[in-house]
Amino acid sequence: MIYTLTLNPSLDYVIGVDHFQSGIINRTSYEHIYAGGKGINVSTVLKTLGIDSTALGFLAGRTGKMVEEILKEKKIASDFVHVKEGFTRINVKMKSDTETEINGQGPDISQEDIQALKQKVEAMQEGDTLIISGSIPKCLPADMYEQILAWKGDKKIDCVVDAEGSLLMKVLPYHPFLIKPNHHELSALFDVDLKTREDVIPYAKKLQEKGAGNVLVSLAGEGAVLVAENGQEFMQEAPKGKVVNSVGAGDSMVAGFIAGWEEKHDYQYAFQLGIACGSATAFSSDLADREKIEEILKQIQ
Repeated sequence: MIYTLTLNPSLDYVIGVDHFQSGIINRTSYEHIYAGGKGINVSTVLKTLGIDSTALGFLAGRTGKMVEEILKEKKIASDFVHVKEGFTRINVKMKSDTETEINGQGPDISQEDIQALKQKVEAMQEGDTLIISGSIPKCLPADMYEQILAWKGDKKIDCVVDAEGSLLMKVLPYHPFLIKPNHHELSALFDVDLKTREDVIPYAKKLQEKGAGNVLVSLAGEGAVLVAENGQEFMQEAPKGKVVNSVGAGDSMVAGFIAGWEEKHDYQYAFQLGIACGSATAFSSDLADREKIEEILKQIQ
């Protein structure tokens, strides 16, 4: 079973406002409500690819119930910890002449809630996959990711971590199966300026030396790089298309890689499907659909 973990899910209210002006009444030109959060995005794209997963994390209040309802409508399984205090955050994303975001805080997560999540992770079986991505709420300890990876113990569970900075570096001793920094994040980790696919490879290997298994690096318009744990190296230029949306592209790449690995256990195919999913989302107004993914995959192959 594949599990995705989102510590701070959201209800995303996405609106369009023509020529927004502050201090007056503005009216929307369109509006959508989505279940948000990086792990939830991964589960959504996996479902698009025909692969089931279970979404984990913390939910609270009426907004939390709405997140569950949206996932249920998409036939995505969930097993969230229900927090008593507060409510699942609402993130407002306004698209006008410029794009503006107002992100909520989220509920107050207690030690009891953390223990409930721990039990879910400890119940996972060998051969399962756990994908952890997204921010850590301020009410949780800064080493939350490390704690989660420690909870699995010695079980052979493939852990995927999509994080940045010290959050990523501190989980490497737990030997995650896959990490996915972008080139800006990788540059910041080593205080260098990485611009090309060739530049990325030696620094991806440095992350492997620190404990990472597979290192998948996205470079936006420059494509992507995979340094696999078996020593193989793959580079791919970016597929051609008009970028209209960057939200969820990285999550889609993670979903595509894991789906490809589950299907064939072939690094090149997993890498290509990851790029196809990430690009399909970047070229769409929402998360990628199956038709767009398959179209781009053929272009890559």
